[in-house]
Amino acid sequence: MGLSAMFCSRVRCRVVSEPVPAASTSGAGEGEQLWFLGTLATIRVAGPATAGRFALIEFLFPRHASPPLHTHPQDESYIVLEGRLTVQAGGQRFRLEAGAAGVVPMGVAHTFRVDSETARVLVLSTPAGLERMIRDGSIPAGAPTLPPSDTPRPTPEQLESIFRAHGQVNLGPPLTPGD
Repeated sequence: MGLSAMFCSRVRCRVVSEPVPAASTSGAGEGEQLWFLGTLATIRVAGPATAGRFALIEFLFPRHASPPLHTHPQDESYIVLEGRLTVQAGGQRFRLEAGAAGVVPMGVAHTFRVDSETARVLVLSTPAGLERMIRDGSIPAGAPTLPPSDTPRPTPEQLESIFRAHGQVNLGPPLTPGD
């Protein structure tokens, strides 16, 4: 920290004297591992490392995992490392397989469903913030695996409070295998 940065637009460049975060890395298997609603979430780059510009989270999802249809105040970019997803965003529905990427702009109602046995997905939250919601609804992972079926979860009331505190608005049900 403590460096200046130059930002350029099409019209002009300007020097910003705000602190710029230092470079950081996250190696394979590194990061804060959390069990979040039946998934393994690994926070690879947290918001403070980027001055809040983005966060990078790696998820391991089980078959048929699907959040409710929702919106939140971050763009969400997906890079599928392993497995297959069906993504619904606004009026679009598309499939993402290993090696594919997709972007859902902030405020667009979206959900997804895991169509493979598991899926490993990098999620880029722009700006940061999604990782804070995940922390608030998680417990530390006991192993770098999907959580056991008896892993404690927040109550529906606690979840609604967590979502509301982080700007997530649930609008409808998750995708089911028949959707």
